Amino acid sequence: MARHVRYASAAAGLGVSLLVFPELSLTGYEPELIAAHSELTLHAQDARLDPLRALARRESIALLVGAPVRFGADALHIAMLAFLPDGKVAVYTKRNLHGGERGVFAPGLGGPVLQLGRVPVAMAICSDVAKAEFAAEAAQGKAKVYAASVLLSEAGYEADASLLRGYAKTHGMAVVMANHAEPTGGWVPAGRSAIWDERGMVVAASAGCEEALVLARRQGNGWEGAVFPMQAAAALRLREAAVPEAVAQVREELRLVQGSLFGDSSQD
Repeated sequence: MARHVRYASAAAGLGVSLLVFPELSLTGYEPELIAAHSELTLHAQDARLDPLRALARRESIALLVGAPVRFGADALHIAMLAFLPDGKVAVYTKRNLHGGERGVFAPGLGGPVLQLGRVPVAMAICSDVAKAEFAAEAAQGKAKVYAASVLLSEAGYEADASLLRGYAKTHGMAVVMANHAEPTGGWVPAGRSAIWDERGMVVAASAGCEEALVLARRQGNGWEGAVFPMQAAAALRLREAAVPEAVAQVREELRLVQGSLFGDSSQD
């Protein structure tokens, strides 16, 4: 939780309006541990999630967080919890399970297209990316952004990244892919979280498994992006406390703060 709050706070300080975390980001990708320890299971109104709920409202930022979720006494799902600026929480549940997931989790039903300002955002979780019909449904739902929360190793990275680039180009929607950057559940992730524009061109991507925010915003008819290391974000907060005008200059140079992740007043 502390890491999520740290990332979200740093993103909010940079003017971000949507932040996407990797698959099962709150617990790590640990199906066996989740099955064995019921305390790892969450629900949308869980009090343990209050720090994220409060931050989303306070900073007017949407947070898409990965977690194991159970609805009442129903089956357990791999989910994405969307903490919205109005205080609501939307839930997306993974539809296309694979491998050992089927012994722990039940297939989900997906979730709503989020309306973030004037930008409709659809969600997907990892192997959902393999289903072209899911991306097509998102486009039919008028989504302008397809947000994928994943765990991809080097072996699977290029195949899924290629699919996501293709969906961006085919459906004319920007695509966000948030991947893990540290080993989890026996998997060694590739990192390299990325954002593609509506033509399937990369806007920003991390170089590997660095601890960073991958940022993009709509600027006129195009996009601009950057990768902001979390170490720099921490230094920026310290400098802001001491020398606010210096921080303002840094932010102006980055050309990222005055806009939001998916556009400003010029967005479609």
